Amino acid sequence: MGRPIDARGWIFEVEDTTPATPLWLRLNNINSWSYNPSEGEETADTTTNDSEGYHEQDVMQRGASLEVTGLYAVTNNVRDAGQEYVDSVWTYRFGSESRGRMRYRHKSQTEWAVWECTVTPGEQGGEHNAKTTWGASFTRCGAPTTEAVTGGTP
Repeated sequence: MGRPIDARGWIFEVEDTTPATPLWLRLNNINSWSYNPSEGEETADTTTNDSEGYHEQDVMQRGASLEVTGLYAVTNNVRDAGQEYVDSVWTYRFGSESRGRMRYRHKSQTEWAVWECTVTPGEQGGEHNAKTTWGASFTRCGAPTTEAVTGGTP
């Protein structure tokens, strides 16, 4: 029997395509996330008289979404690069330009799950004795891919 893994061990990154050589930016200060592997799923009812009263269906479309929430991050008056890219660049793209890439993995894994996806910015806010919140929702477009973990990413 395997051991459960810590939810805090997941790493989320977005691909910044604005430089000549695209680079991956980590989304820091995440304190909650959720993955929905059936977001956007569509089915076709295939029930007939031959089904003898039992429901039947075929999956016609699969989708997925991933939502991250955390705290708005600034260090030495410099905004967190990943959050800044989502909020100031990716969020303002439309049509085919609205698609980008994100990837995620647990720190114990040797491969990233990579999505071409769209992003929806999350709500930001807080009360007088709280820190400002930040978040984003990613909706996968097409099939996911994988890539090996390389370099200095923990």
